[in-house]
Amino acid sequence: MTIDMTRRTLLSLAGASSLSVAAVAAARAEGTAAGAASSVAGPTFANRTPMRIGMVTLKVRAIEPTTNFYRDVIGLTVMERSTSGVRLGAGGVPLVNLELRAGAAEESPRAAGLYHTAFLMPTRKDLARWLVHVARNRVPLTGFADHHVSEAVYLDDPEGNGVEVYSDREPDLWRWNAGSVTMGTDHLDVDGLLQLTDPRVSNYAKAPEGLRIGHMHLRVGNLEQADAFYRGIIGLDPTRRGNGAAFLSSGRYHHHLGLNVWQSEGAGKRDEAATGLAWFSLNIETPDLLAMQEERLKKAGVQASSVAEGFEAADPWGTRVRLVKV
Repeated sequence: MTIDMTRRTLLSLAGASSLSVAAVAAARAEGTAAGAASSVAGPTFANRTPMRIGMVTLKVRAIEPTTNFYRDVIGLTVMERSTSGVRLGAGGVPLVNLELRAGAAEESPRAAGLYHTAFLMPTRKDLARWLVHVARNRVPLTGFADHHVSEAVYLDDPEGNGVEVYSDREPDLWRWNAGSVTMGTDHLDVDGLLQLTDPRVSNYAKAPEGLRIGHMHLRVGNLEQADAFYRGIIGLDPTRRGNGAAFLSSGRYHHHLGLNVWQSEGAGKRDEAATGLAWFSLNIETPDLLAMQEERLKKAGVQASSVAEGFEAADPWGTRVRLVKV
């Protein structure tokens, strides 16, 4: 499979006739205007900040198809199995929990909940190898684009949970103005990516050791309420806002958390019995910071419950976030 053939295959898998069409699909996903294994073993900048995304737990109606997706498409390794679920990860680090909810109602795309889980490749070359992998295996895509700070590809798991696979540009290339980072949606340089690897050979047998969840993107019912919780109480810093979306981070990352009201404005409490996001975790760097976060919750009158190595609270729509010491 040559570079040109791989490029055409990727466009076909995204249901796009051109990179422009694929970029429009990616703009909908982020709310903006329209070879060898990795040489980096450890986590990237996104996962070295004081707070960063740890793992995600999804409620699914069918374990095996969803497990196969995260194992065979994303490349995660099955770490644990039980009668009630599966845990997968990379480099010995758990990233995705799947909880069996057979017969559960499917969560509406208009409800608050998960928009997508974003898996961050350690290097651009890793993203290139993964692109060859999905092209050769004819994995359906929903869009891809250059977001200035990153290069991203979008797809869905078998139960409709959104997924992003991306690689970051170097932080010193990100453009900031008055505390706001520049992000947009341009055509993804597929040819440039594919030149980093051999498109005739798929050598993406599993995810790189340093693959992590770089950010979470959530549907919420109201941006002001979401900001009051995730910024005012959880303590993330705003990095960008506009077009019905807000982005927040820790340690000057472009965003660990995206929030939008594109389909979910005015949404009420989530149905706990439905499929979709159960909870996600924020890894906290130090015990002092974790204690400070717990105190913030108490002062705000937000109820928190104990979990292993930390505590859990729910946002105004019932999406649970766990703050845990790593």
